[in-house]
Amino acid sequence: MNLSSKNLIKLLENNGYFYKRAKGSHQLYYDPLNNRTVIVPVHGGKDMKKGTFLAILKQAGIDKNEL
Repeated sequence: MNLSSKNLIKLLENNGYFYKRAKGSHQLYYDPLNNRTVIVPVHGGKDMKKGTFLAILKQAGIDKNEL
């Protein structure tokens, strides 16, 4: 599994999320259908820890088994 921020953002956008704003090295993505906002840390191309990646997916309502 690719744990990069870029991959996570692609997954979010494919599930109805769109870029809302950024503050520092964190980007906010919003889903108007479910009224959910998730924050994605973008730290210069480094991969995220697996737990962080999966926690963001869970907050977004995306099942990790669907990947």
